[in-house]
Amino acid sequence: MIDVYSWATPNGHKVHILLEECGLPYTAHAIDIGAGDQFTPEFLKISPNNKIPAIVDPDGPDGQPISLFESGAILLYLAGKTGRFLGETTREKYEVLQWLMFQMGGLGPMLGQAHHFRLYAPEQIEYAVNRYSNEARRLYQVMDKQLGQHAYLAGEHYTIADIACFPWTRSHKNQGIDLADFPNVKRWFDAISARPAVQRGVSVLADKRKPLQDDKARELLFGKSQYQKR
Repeated sequence: MIDVYSWATPNGHKVHILLEECGLPYTAHAIDIGAGDQFTPEFLKISPNNKIPAIVDPDGPDGQPISLFESGAILLYLAGKTGRFLGETTREKYEVLQWLMFQMGGLGPMLGQAHHFRLYAPEQIEYAVNRYSNEARRLYQVMDKQLGQHAYLAGEHYTIADIACFPWTRSHKNQGIDLADFPNVKRWFDAISARPAVQRGVSVLADKRKPLQDDKARELLFGKSQYQKR
């Protein structure tokens, strides 16, 4: 039984979805990032960067427990463990990896900044809002072009590249994006949304997450608490 320490965010949902797709047994443990759970000594032992998600698999590669943090690393581990959603040939695997890196290095960070400056920043900074909204649109254009040539991001098969990117696109309206402007992304988005395992994955811990309206929660997520030595 894999223990998943997570929250109902795009990065958390990546791992929830893959676990559901693979049918691996797991237990989800809520790490309420608005309450500061990510800073507890227990969580920092398995996620030293104080970010969700993290997992502990008692049946690691050598038969010993393994703990992992960083959602991209976890996706690679689970795909490798099950032999699924990572491509069949060496060429296919590298095609998957490049789109996984696109999400980890570009799509996630840039859309996260768009969310922050459009919704959560204490003051509206026009330059920041425009910069990250425009970058969000550019990244959707990159995906739309790729999806105009292939059924999925890494080719003709659904992989961890799609699983990594999809949760971030669920909040497209908050990013200033209208999917009608990106018909290939919309086709891909609708197809993935219809998968039963995806529907189960995005429901994990969703009932525990509340709208970010509390000043204490905002401070824990965006204030000095992030930068304290631990």
